[in-house]
Amino acid sequence: MPGFHSSSRDQIRILDLFSGGGGFAAGFRSFSRGNPGAAEFIPVAAVEFDRAAASTYAANFSSAHVHVGDIEGFDAWPLSGAVDVVVGGPPCQGFSQLGSGHAGDPRNRLWEDYLRFVTTIKPKVFVLENVDRFIKSDEFEEFLAATERGQPLGEYSLAFGVLNSADYGVPQSRRRTIVIGTHKDLTLVDLPRPSHTKSRRLLGKRADPALFSTSTGAGLKPWETVESVFHRSSRKKIQGTELPSRQAEVLPGIVVPGAYRTADLHVGRNPKPLSLARYAAIPPGGNRYDLRGKTALIDGRELALSTASWDNHNSGSADVMGRLRIDRPSVTIRTEFFKPEKGRYLHPFENRPITHYEAALIQGFPEDYQWYGTKLEIARQIGNAVPVGLGSAIAESIHNHLQLR
Repeated sequence: MPGFHSSSRDQIRILDLFSGGGGFAAGFRSFSRGNPGAAEFIPVAAVEFDRAAASTYAANFSSAHVHVGDIEGFDAWPLSGAVDVVVGGPPCQGFSQLGSGHAGDPRNRLWEDYLRFVTTIKPKVFVLENVDRFIKSDEFEEFLAATERGQPLGEYSLAFGVLNSADYGVPQSRRRTIVIGTHKDLTLVDLPRPSHTKSRRLLGKRADPALFSTSTGAGLKPWETVESVFHRSSRKKIQGTELPSRQAEVLPGIVVPGAYRTADLHVGRNPKPLSLARYAAIPPGGNRYDLRGKTALIDGRELALSTASWDNHNSGSADVMGRLRIDRPSVTIRTEFFKPEKGRYLHPFENRPITHYEAALIQGFPEDYQWYGTKLEIARQIGNAVPVGLGSAIAESIHNHLQLR
């Protein structure tokens, strides 16, 4: 395979499917066992349809051959015997609460392409990630059926469940279905044990003191809040509304905007006066409900800050026009995190939406991570990524069972 690199045999080799900008890979790379900076896992190949995301991946993980295009056009056979772990998150819009949710959505079937790679390559372990609703879908039942004796995945035993990234030290409450398949010749790799839990302050009287007592052996830490993220961003000045005009060719024949480090992504927007008035009227922890009955004088006219649609909608979507709470993890960072009308994406106390920089930090990306694409393309990469901390926890669970000698 052109461009394919073999790893050192003291490293665990990864194939990254539907890789996006590399959240899973960044999580696996961040895990180290007693030797900080020494990678225990190394990506050797990745498949990604989006050109900008593929460029981001290639720039950060130069050890991997990156196939840009439809997954059906990638030949898995050359990787047989050359990959220890397959990871991937098939696009989840068909299951997302923000998507159609229809059983016939063709995106619901992309797990079948993932399955094809696993059955062809036969890795020691595979990890599949999707939205929490996937675990209740008909497609998930089909996936489980594929692990029965005599079926394509019959050689694998599964551990699966819905994990919250906040339980693994990520300052974000993001629930995802995680499936870990282990070849039956090996000891089953279980789901990672949580390292964090809701704090006593968040749980109130329902808190179990044993969760915070190291004498019990649990020793769980309180959830990480977004306070440290916004403390870091407060020391940086927002650099206008656009990314610098740059272009680069990371992958042959593919020219995309970039490179931008995470630290370069602290750019804002140009909200209209009505939007600015709405931001100013929302208190810490508040949302669209706080706009009801309020007006502002804009361009000589007194305008209502709420809308008829918001006023008539008293269930669901309560986080619209909401401020992130400084003393809690953030809500799920989605691909349109820069639009407060899409969710709780206002800065905790400044009158503005969060920036790409802040969203990337919430997802756990380091300051020097390299990004390629337009603002919208990079936002999709950030919002679609597996949080780095969750990926690292999964990597640790795998490493505990799969140490190569």
